[in-house]
Amino acid sequence: MKIVSALMRVIVISGLLLLAAPLAGAAEPPAEAGVSWESLSTQQRQLLANFESKWRQLPPQRQAKLARGSQRWLSMPPEQRAQAGERFKRWQTLQPEQRRVIRHRYQQFKKLPPAEQARIRKNFRQFQSLTPEQRRELRQRFRDLPPRERQRLREQWRQ
Repeated sequence: MKIVSALMRVIVISGLLLLAAPLAGAAEPPAEAGVSWESLSTQQRQLLANFESKWRQLPPQRQAKLARGSQRWLSMPPEQRAQAGERFKRWQTLQPEQRRVIRHRYQQFKKLPPAEQARIRKNFRQFQSLTPEQRRELRQRFRDLPPRERQRLREQWRQ
């Protein structure tokens, strides 16, 4: 039952982590000064070309966030870029309320102690290593539990 409860906890958090990954920079403190367009690399300027005409009017925090994001994007291997692009497409299909819930859960996750975050990430990786059939089976086993047992597991996961 411990494995089931740990993996079920991972299921709940897995969606949060997958969809909230693009938000990782959302909680960063604001930058002090803006980033000049000229200070961006040629590759960054190409990537951010849609912002060139309005770059000077953007708030300094937004400039810094875009500069960091473009640098991060450029440092990703092609496979990682493809995965990030897919996550972004999924994010765009979500309803505003779904996005709000995900942001809230991500903020809660970031407030957890580092050891707890590491434990959750480890469990998530374990869940991801299961075959699709094993994942379906685990989800179905959770659904088949009596309501009180499911509630007990949820309460246990929150501790």
